[in-house]
Formats: sequence, structure tokens, C-alpha cells
Amino acid sequence: MTATSSGPLPRSQQGAEPQLLLTSLLGDFWYWRDEHVPSAALVELLGEFDISPASARAAIRRLAARGLLTVSRSGRTTAYGIPGRTSEVIIERTHRMLTFGTTAPEWDGQWTVVTFSVPEQDRGLRTALRSRLRVLRFAALYDGVWVSPHDLAGPALAALRELGLRSATVFRATEVPGDVGSPVAAFDLGPLAAEYDQFVERYERVLTGLDAGLVSPAQALRTRTELRVDWRRFPETDPDLPAELLPAGWARDRAQKVFLQIYDRLGPLAELRFRQVLAATDPALAELATHHDSVQVAELFAGLGEHHPVGDTPFEKAAEARRLDDAGRQFPGRKS
Repeated sequence: MTATSSGPLPRSQQGAEPQLLLTSLLGDFWYWRDEHVPSAALVELLGEFDISPASARAAIRRLAARGLLTVSRSGRTTAYGIPGRTSEVIIERTHRMLTFGTTAPEWDGQWTVVTFSVPEQDRGLRTALRSRLRVLRFAALYDGVWVSPHDLAGPALAALRELGLRSATVFRATEVPGDVGSPVAAFDLGPLAAEYDQFVERYERVLTGLDAGLVSPAQALRTRTELRVDWRRFPETDPDLPAELLPAGWARDRAQKVFLQIYDRLGPLAELRFRQVLAATDPALAELATHHDSVQVAELFAGLGEHHPVGDTPFEKAAEARRLDDAGRQFPGRKS
């Protein structure tokens, strides 16, 4: 990547996996398209991120095997598209991604508390329950006592029913003020605060490059996609605490503003590069590619009306499985 006067544009620190990059690319530039994209073009798009052709083809096959891409063949050409009903999921998830962190939720002063007792020999059940509670953004206050400042009694009860766990109780409660520990202590915000600070430090340099006109279309496509991948984890891991429970100097607001500015401003340049890469394989198809900024996504979201996803598409099921898997491997909070 070409360096700017302020240094090279930042890349994702861990490097996103090819499958995630490809779904992000199609989700960003192939809105509500029924047309299939030749596999050769998808391989070239992933090549923009230094993904080898072999790794790109393997990622495409795996996405198709998981039902996240549909397949069509014409002669010797294999092409892939977005499954039906996935566009609504893309709109909803993109809208949530773009609006997350704009405001802290209001709080009625009550906590949702889940208490449970699982025998030592049922470790699998205990792990499954903890994973589901983490996905719901509960945190462990004590072993077997999990809390959230959000009204999540319904989802918590649903998780208990799904697991068939009866030795558990869900209730809403208020904290008794005093000199003992507060439920907010269950949320270890230090690592998350550091991630927000690193995000801001990493991507404010992009704004400097944009202001100086030093970002090329290829840089824009790569940076906007990696920005999207880097930001998407925050709505999944941030417990989204009410403002009165957040520490002073919480960096999420600054990070969200940086994210939104870059996402919107890089859109036209990134679309240009997406079209350039696709045109090398299919010029007519390249003309159909388009990007959407935050205003357009908000309009599309409002236009969904009652056609919101209900969790039964392959994309939603895969996303839920990934979140549960991540939650099972990571143990945020003070105790688990």
C-alpha cells in the first residue's frame, strides 16, 4: 500500500479471514443483486487483500458449502451470488453497525439477574449457558450470578428453556447503595477501552490522508472493508452500558465518529475500485456495483417495514454460531 505523508494507511492488526472479507465486500457493494459474480472476479477481489488465489477459492467453496453463497454455472464459468432474503439481513446488520455507539441507552436503574446452579459433571451445559449469556452481553458478577443493566429477562429465559435448565432463576432488581461491590464491577471495561483507543489511533490517520487527497481507489476499498471488519466486533462485545455506568473519558463516541466519517467518505472511491476489479472479468456486471452511505442505509432500513429478518436465514444462523463459538473461547468479566 502506498504511504502517505502521514505514514502508511492502517491495516487490520490481526488480518481478517478470507470468508469474512468476501462476505463484507459483497455485503457492502452488491446490495439486493440477484446476479452472480464469476469466481475469477471474487478471487481477484480477495487478491486486493493479499489473499492468494488458492486461499480465495477455498474460502468461496466453504461459503457456498455453508449456504452463504449460491452457485450457478454457465459453460466453464462458475459464479456465486447472495442467497434470497440475505439482503434484508445485510441492511439490518449494516444499520446496526453504523448506528451502534451513537448514544448510550437510557436506564431505569434495574438490573437483569440470572442465577443458576449446574453440577460439576455437566460442564458442557455450563459452558453452553455461559456462551449464550455472553452473546446476550451479560457479565459474571459471581460464579453462577450474571447481570446486565438491560431488560433481557425474556431472552435469558429463552436461553434457559433452549438448554432445558431448570435450576436457574431470572429476575429484575435494583442495587442497594452501600460500601459493598456494585454489579457494574462485573464488566471488565479496561481491555475494551484499550481497543477503542487503538481503533481511534489507527484510523484517524486515514482521515488525515483523505483530507490531503492521498487515498487511492485501491487503498479506499481495502481500508473501508478492513474498517468495517474491525468495527463490527464492537457491537458484539461492547455491553453498551448506560451512560451513568460508563467510566470517564469513554472513547467509544470518538471511535464511532471516526468510523462513520471514514465509512461514508471512502464509499465512492472504494466502489470505483470494486468496479475496476470486477470489470476485468465482466464489464457489464461491474456497472451494477454500488455502495451506500449511512444516510442511504438508514433509508433502506426504514423501508424494510415489517420485513425484518427473523433469524432463520443461513447468514443469521452462521453469525449466531460464530458468536457462540467466540463466546465459548473468550471469557470476559471478572469470573466465569
